[in-house]
Amino acid sequence: MPEPEPASAAAPRGRRRRLSWIWLVPAVAVLGGLLLVLHAWLSAGPTATIAFRTAESLEAGKTQVRFKEVVVGVVERVALNADRSGVLATIRLNEDAADLLRDGTAFWVVRPRLTLNGVSGLGTLLSGAYIGVDPAGPRKDGAHAAARSAFTGLETPPQVAQDRSGKRYGLRANDLGSLEIGSPVYYRRVAVGEVIGYKLDSGGSGVTVEVFVDAPYDAYVNAGTRFWNAGGIDFTVDSRGLKVRSQSLLSVAIGGMAFETFDARERPPAPPGTAFALFPNEEAARAQPDGEPLRIRMRFDQSVRGLAVGAPIDAFGATLGQVDAIGLEFDNAAGLFYAVVSATVYPERLGRQTLGDVREYTGPDLSRPSGRLLTALVERGLRAQLRIGNLLTGQLYVALAVFPDAPPATFKMEEIPFLPTVPNNLDQLQQQISRIMTRLDKVPFDTIGVELGGLLRATSSLVRRLDTQLAPAAQALLRDAGRSLAAVGNMLQPDGTLVGDADVAARELGRAARSLRDLSNYLQTRPEAVLRGRAPDPALPRQ
Repeated sequence: MPEPEPASAAAPRGRRRRLSWIWLVPAVAVLGGLLLVLHAWLSAGPTATIAFRTAESLEAGKTQVRFKEVVVGVVERVALNADRSGVLATIRLNEDAADLLRDGTAFWVVRPRLTLNGVSGLGTLLSGAYIGVDPAGPRKDGAHAAARSAFTGLETPPQVAQDRSGKRYGLRANDLGSLEIGSPVYYRRVAVGEVIGYKLDSGGSGVTVEVFVDAPYDAYVNAGTRFWNAGGIDFTVDSRGLKVRSQSLLSVAIGGMAFETFDARERPPAPPGTAFALFPNEEAARAQPDGEPLRIRMRFDQSVRGLAVGAPIDAFGATLGQVDAIGLEFDNAAGLFYAVVSATVYPERLGRQTLGDVREYTGPDLSRPSGRLLTALVERGLRAQLRIGNLLTGQLYVALAVFPDAPPATFKMEEIPFLPTVPNNLDQLQQQISRIMTRLDKVPFDTIGVELGGLLRATSSLVRRLDTQLAPAAQALLRDAGRSLAAVGNMLQPDGTLVGDADVAARELGRAARSLRDLSNYLQTRPEAVLRGRAPDPALPRQ
């Protein structure tokens, strides 16, 4: 008996199965997601890699990239580089910030920093560190820099933003002095720029300092401008007293420099990147150009204690140069060491007119002098002498002067000639004192002491005799002299005999004087009376 078919099987075959409307919801969601992904992919900006030394304060998905405090991207990934010497941070910028990825753009991590200029990045204490951007500016020809996707991050923020108006200059100096990055640059005591970097020269012979002068003050920098180190406090003591100069308190603390144009001629502003010399102080900056140097050497057979490198070379009251080096050499003939002082002098400091005369007398030019001038000056007594420049510190300097009584010396012109020297007055005084002490050593002080002791004993015996014998006799003599003076006083009284006798004697002397005068008159009228005698008196006439 056949089994009955199920009821479902009895349904008509022409009826179809329909999809439920509920399936439209996930379909729409998937389509919307695809659209969002497509939009995100189409609107996503470019990516770039930045190399840093360390990943400190960097976190993927959280660390932002900001330009002028506007978020323009985010860090997507932080990983070690191939040689593990640093890290590579992959950033993704917004589409509207894609133009920042060009050659010359600088990136750095903004975090709290304490510098000489103050504290920066304090806002990151709450918001967290972020990557700062300094975009490259347009090139000199006006075109934009080439696009780039790999950069090397800076460890410190750039001192000057690339969009800051102004000019950069390079200053050549022997040493850095008190300058630091951020030290101010002054013009007439107004801060117009700052130091943005420094580096040693390739040969290590000096330092190149990079400064930035803001606009519009960069128009005051031209070919005649001179820069000098104005850090610290400048003390000057001259005939007008003590002078203290400083640009500002900030320059005293962190150093600084200043510039000024001493040439009155009008010049166009110096272009960016112009190289200048950095003078040690304002006095050196105001000095005349040194010109061609002339190197000399001097031998001193005395102590050079107190003479330092940089000490001035003075000639007739003018500073012509400075000491470059001080060394010792051995004289085999004398078996003694002596000091050799190397120095550089600048004849142009004597003046342009004097320089012409010097060149005419020395040779074709100062770089190849013939030595005629120096030979003539040495023959006339030109010598180098060490002199005391400061009695308190004992500092010495070298003076070039003419000594007519100096012993003759020979001069030979060579690449670095030797200039004859004479000892200074202090050494001469020491030699005189030494000779005096030598003579004093020859004096027999022991014998003189014995004889002096005998003389003192004899003097003591004489004093005792005077006290015991001569003193009583002297007292008796004084008493007798007193009595004699009293008697003489009595005789000199108005009523005394001596006065009367003196009066009679005076009258007799008067009569005798009259008789002598009469005799003299008679002899003048009758000189023959000396031979014949007195003539008889004439007879009286009768009445």
